[in-house]
Amino acid sequence: MKKLYLLLFFIPYFAHSQDVIWEKSYGGKHADYLFDAQPTADYGFILAGSSLSDKTGNKDDDNHGDLDYWIWKMSEKGELDWQKSFGGSGFDLLQSIKSTKDGGFILAGTSNSESGFQKGEKCKGISDFWVIKLNAAGAEQWQRTIGGNGQDELLSAFQTKDGGYILGGSSSSNPPSLLDTNVEGKIATTFKEDLYNKSEKSRGNMDYWIVKLNKEGTIEWQKTYGGQYADILRSLEQTADNGYILAGYSNSPISGDKTDAEKGLGDYWVIKINDVGEIQWQNTYGADGDDQPYVIHQTSDEGYILGGNSDSRNALTPLGGIVSNGTDFWILKLDKEGSVIWSKTYDFGKTDILTSLVVNTDNTYLIGGHAKTESKRSLVTDLAGKAGISKEKDGINDYIALKIDEKGEELWNKTVGSAGEDILRKLVETRDGGYLMAGTSDSNSSKDKNSNIGSNDFWVVKLKDKTKVEKIKAGIEAIPNPATDYANVIIGHDFKKGTATVVDISGRTLQNFSITNRTVPIDLSKYSEGIYIVNIKTDVETESVKIIKSVN
Repeated sequence: MKKLYLLLFFIPYFAHSQDVIWEKSYGGKHADYLFDAQPTADYGFILAGSSLSDKTGNKDDDNHGDLDYWIWKMSEKGELDWQKSFGGSGFDLLQSIKSTKDGGFILAGTSNSESGFQKGEKCKGISDFWVIKLNAAGAEQWQRTIGGNGQDELLSAFQTKDGGYILGGSSSSNPPSLLDTNVEGKIATTFKEDLYNKSEKSRGNMDYWIVKLNKEGTIEWQKTYGGQYADILRSLEQTADNGYILAGYSNSPISGDKTDAEKGLGDYWVIKINDVGEIQWQNTYGADGDDQPYVIHQTSDEGYILGGNSDSRNALTPLGGIVSNGTDFWILKLDKEGSVIWSKTYDFGKTDILTSLVVNTDNTYLIGGHAKTESKRSLVTDLAGKAGISKEKDGINDYIALKIDEKGEELWNKTVGSAGEDILRKLVETRDGGYLMAGTSDSNSSKDKNSNIGSNDFWVVKLKDKTKVEKIKAGIEAIPNPATDYANVIIGHDFKKGTATVVDISGRTLQNFSITNRTVPIDLSKYSEGIYIVNIKTDVETESVKIIKSVN
């Protein structure tokens, strides 16, 4: 009885331990769709998605075609630092933004635009990978259009340990070709010479397609993986051994590169590759229904955590996993060879879609998604004997945050929503120990939402975790430290103008330049190992930070 009392005491405490600090909507008068969000080193955030809006609402740029890439950099309180739009005459869908070692960002998405406006190259097929490298202030440094003669959809790009970049997406393309007529009047096929074309043939409908770039954006290698039917990459991460783990959706039988038979309508398909794209192992997970993976991460034990959703009716694995209501979140913990350690499902509504999963430093997991349940109504009879409709329970279409321990047991969950459709795309732990929920909402002001700009807006909600001690923000810091080629100096106060000076241990001045942003990239690539001092002088105060330059 005592244990039961303690359990009942703690459940409501954890269930209500996440308070909404602020929520904000961003967009123009038309539709704006958020697909990614990242915390930045200056305690702020950067949002990425695509916009149909012209210069209206809080959007500063006009639309150039259909959807354009739209970036929103904001402070820790959700106020605008800067915003950027990139697009051509067609459809440009931004799916991913990641920070780079020089303090900038790499953007990844899909485009069918021809050259023009911000698009530097014409479309190669139906649609292409479109990658843009930005500096810390959001200015373009370079861009690449990569594709074949079919449909190429880029999901993610990030900087690798060697300073280059890995791109991951899906492709139906074959290498582009020209049809030439030889001297005998017969048709012969020769391949175009283009460094940014697809080099391998399609295995079936859609395949996983991985492209490795060097730090200048030149292709080093590319690989295609697939079976006879649809294989859609959803997640990609570099592993501790410098290889990569891939996770996606497959309904292919044994065929092409796929060695496992399909288990249902569609399955989780995980592939481990080495640093040059060679397959080391692969596994298929699923049951009789449609199983859709979204995220995979390597864990501290060199295994993996894999998250998605399932509508299968049968047990998902011998170790557990039963869908209780419609479509549920489905999480798998794998060992380093891909064997299942545990399998859990989580039910919030009729349709639960997992879109985000974060591995925390304490081996817990932060899971984000959205849930939908229609209002429940029933026939009732009043005192006069007249039949009517009674609403038993309100429906939801809301953001969901869930935290679980290392064995998959729930620690807490939080639902945030409006009266409309709220689709969570990213849930992240912030540098101050709170959480950021970021997605798209079509609702007017209602419930947890206090603002609306257009038909669909970026909607961001900042949560505070009352169970954690809030982290104290440093006045000035360098990240990473020690550093190899680049470090970012983070200034802990707002200012209008200032200067940065880099000196060596003897006091010799190596660099001196003006600054206007709180993130200051420092290039150490030309210097030897040792200690360097960065002096920051602004119109507010003067501070210094020591950076250790290390080759290893």
